Amino acid sequence: MPQKRKKVSLIYFVILTLLLVGMVPLVLTGWMLSDKSGKELRAAENRYQIQLVQEKARQIEMFGKRYGDLVESISMALELSDNPGILSSAKTEQMLGETLKENPDLVGLYVKPVNTESLSVFRPGTISRDEIESIAADAQTTLGSDRLQISQPMALAENGGSVLTFAAPVIKDGANTANVIAIVSLRDISKNIVGVNPTSEEELWKSGLPIIFVVNQNGNTIFHPDPTFVANHTPLNDLKIVQEWQESNRQVQSALVPFTADHFGEAHNMIGAYSTVSFGRNLNFGVITMQDERKALASVGEMRSQMWLISLAFALFALLVGSVCAKVLTAPLLKLVSAAQRIASGDLSSRVETTNVTEIGTLGETFNVMSDKLEEHIANLAKAAQENRELFVGTVKALAAAIDGKDKYTRGHSERVSRISVAIGKRLGMEEEELETLRISALLHDVGKIAIDDSILKKPAALTDEEFTIMKTHPQRGYKIMSQIPAMRDFLPGMYMHHEMVNGKGYPQGLTDDQIPMQAKIVSVADTFDAMTIDRPYQKALALNDALSRMKEFVGTRYDGGVVEALVKACNAGEVANGIVRQRARFLGQAEEAAAEDAVVNDGHEMASFMQNDDPLELGDELSHIPATSGDNPLELGL
Repeated sequence: MPQKRKKVSLIYFVILTLLLVGMVPLVLTGWMLSDKSGKELRAAENRYQIQLVQEKARQIEMFGKRYGDLVESISMALELSDNPGILSSAKTEQMLGETLKENPDLVGLYVKPVNTESLSVFRPGTISRDEIESIAADAQTTLGSDRLQISQPMALAENGGSVLTFAAPVIKDGANTANVIAIVSLRDISKNIVGVNPTSEEELWKSGLPIIFVVNQNGNTIFHPDPTFVANHTPLNDLKIVQEWQESNRQVQSALVPFTADHFGEAHNMIGAYSTVSFGRNLNFGVITMQDERKALASVGEMRSQMWLISLAFALFALLVGSVCAKVLTAPLLKLVSAAQRIASGDLSSRVETTNVTEIGTLGETFNVMSDKLEEHIANLAKAAQENRELFVGTVKALAAAIDGKDKYTRGHSERVSRISVAIGKRLGMEEEELETLRISALLHDVGKIAIDDSILKKPAALTDEEFTIMKTHPQRGYKIMSQIPAMRDFLPGMYMHHEMVNGKGYPQGLTDDQIPMQAKIVSVADTFDAMTIDRPYQKALALNDALSRMKEFVGTRYDGGVVEALVKACNAGEVANGIVRQRARFLGQAEEAAAEDAVVNDGHEMASFMQNDDPLELGDELSHIPATSGDNPLELGL
């Protein structure tokens, strides 16, 4: 009789089931919905911010184009006049005055002929005549060969307002006869861009709303909701988004830039975007918006908090209802459940005591009979599974040995490649099941050679193009043979793709790094490493360190760097070298017996194959018999 164990009440199982059935879907659904909402909200915020800065940038550009066109139209009108005195006439002054009235953003218009007195109209109280003369003089000195010249923003002495100057020459008969200068206020366009009401920086951060501002190419403030920033031309180069714009404003028109900003010693994750405003060839402004990510996505946090509160309330309700129901439903079955749990944990000898209650007693007796039969069948299945596994592995090894036996210089090759592959797999952290699959795949990696005619494999002369093409089909032939067996599906990558290269120059498919399964990458490295480190009758194996150095040279072209690194670690730990030494000793004993009769045949055949290929790395282990006198060392080539 099994040792009597303490009963475990199923009340906990019932309660847990109620909680899991009720809460898990609720929590998962809530979390997934909140996560999806967060992503959609983030995407919407990103779209909003990029659209916002693009719209603001277009407003500024349209503003600049409007007054640039205005100045150019005045300049062209003066150029087209046949009256030489038009530049200083009262009619021109009247026209300038009417233009000033029609454009409220204009502070003043100034026309300076080359040889006569200037004409100027302006808004008293906003700018003085002396100041307009000074600004116009500065604008004329910077007026170059461009048709239109736009200055950097500047502050007026009268009221401190920011203005831009637009200057255009009047050209007659190829000579500059006058200059037209417009002084334009930025007050209204600033309000359109950053808002009507002035707001301090502290209030902007507290509100959590997007902060919009404009900087020049030096990172100094042009427009900002906080007037002190504009008055002091505060540099904002410490903001990552401003730095990004300065670096790319000529190449990137608009961009999203998530970044981190520091405010009063506290780091904030920000959502930001910028767009470039172009005024001519040399004047660019950056329209920038940024918003605290936490506040922008605050609704997602609130949704998750509500979800947890609802889940907690439901959990308390489930605990109350489950406690009552579980006691009523599970009391008669506690013994049976306890025994079932012991059997489920692997104790197939566990049995239950029957009771005098007919239904429960019958159930207990039936359960004991079932346990007896189950224990018997499990034992038989385990025995059969072990026998089948041993038969399968033995068959695979026999098949691999038969393949290697077609060439006396590759006897034991598949077994060695299998052991090296497993050592690499262990270093890469593979599970036991994966390692077993890798081992079988490595054993069968050359199974396709069984379908290659011996007249080609052992041909004493050079292979023809057709024969060489056939030689390279052994991965496809192996795949065709083994893919017909459903149980072989997991082993196919190693045998079908072990001649693929990470640079896409392998065969049969020309796959690149990410397309090649890890199993095939490992077998490829193990296959080449065995060819390098096993003595041949006609050529000595490379020393271990030399072989590893050669393998490293092919990282990134033929082999995966992680796999080669795992091989190096396995060799340094002695996990591969010892096996190779044992294999080498057995191989040399066999090879010396056969060297005299087969060396000449193999030398001629493999040398011919080697000379037909432009890239020796594509040939894989078909060339493992090339003699050292061929001029290229096949072992060093990773063959």
